[in-house]
Amino acid sequence: MSVLELVREDLRDFGGYSSARSAKLQGDIWLNANESAWANPADADAAASCRRYPDPQPQLLRERLADMYGCQPEQLLIGRGSDEAIDLLVRALCMPGRDAVLYTPPVFGMYAVSARLQNAPALEVPLLDTDAGLVPDIDAIIATAKQGNAKLVFLCSPSNPGGLSIPLQQVRAVAEALRGQALVVVDEAYGEFADEASAATLMDRFDNIAVLRTLSKAHALAAARIGSVIADAALIAVLRCCQAPYPIPTPCSTLALSGLGDAALAQTRARITTVRSERSRLCIALSAQRGVRHVYASDANFLLVRFSDAEAAFQTLLQAGVVVRDQRAAPQLQDALRITLGTPEQNDRVLDALATLELTA
Repeated sequence: MSVLELVREDLRDFGGYSSARSAKLQGDIWLNANESAWANPADADAAASCRRYPDPQPQLLRERLADMYGCQPEQLLIGRGSDEAIDLLVRALCMPGRDAVLYTPPVFGMYAVSARLQNAPALEVPLLDTDAGLVPDIDAIIATAKQGNAKLVFLCSPSNPGGLSIPLQQVRAVAEALRGQALVVVDEAYGEFADEASAATLMDRFDNIAVLRTLSKAHALAAARIGSVIADAALIAVLRCCQAPYPIPTPCSTLALSGLGDAALAQTRARITTVRSERSRLCIALSAQRGVRHVYASDANFLLVRFSDAEAAFQTLLQAGVVVRDQRAAPQLQDALRITLGTPEQNDRVLDALATLELTA
């Protein structure tokens, strides 16, 4: 069975919008897109003038990302962060009211949002709170997906906010069990901070696996909104037809390409090493403080922390000028905050602020 059979029947031959940049034409006077003949007065960069519509899929950036992620350029679609990729997958694969989306709360909220917007039935398989951390219930995921007609299964690895990676053998087990029924989407937004290999390494054997990557986290380009979905080339072609005509602004792609140069990548790797070191240091330091109930093991650039009084901890940090993510509304996390790892100096401020809470705990 081809992965294309997972696409909505009415979209398998959908051509999408044919933009002025879709046709590969050559010329030195471009009068085919109703663009201005003059640059905006504020547009100082003539070489990357914003008066022209951008390349829908900037080739050099696509090739650079494919090289980084270990896939072919035709297996990769660039979009506006992982959010757009999630939305595209749900819209392209799920017939409203029929095909379900499965995810594992507590987890990144956009899977549920995209399912709701598409009127796709939502299947929730809660993470298990174990001694090792918050981990997926693989047997329940497979059983629920089969019984609930899941077309998409989202696995977040490392999980947000849980923090743990999903072993590749577990991803393989889900993909094998759901071959022909569902696409298994592994969200690796925090993959650079983890030791687990990418699920993209499984795609040669399983065409029902897709992987999400982003430049927003380790590569410090959140405002550029550059994300990628890696999947079977035929599925990527379908997703491109469902995507907006010009998803990647030229200034963003130019910045991203510069940020993925050899020198920039070397600095990024050094910063990842610092984050991993600070992750260990902060985990130990927080675990030793009174008022902290539990610090979860993490493979990402954040720590999930349970407090005896999460409201007091949240307000104490705010008074010290430190903003963290309140997780108390998420399933199972009624006493938890998520703390992103900052610079060593910023992390010291977190510890100093919570030390004052300790005195009154």
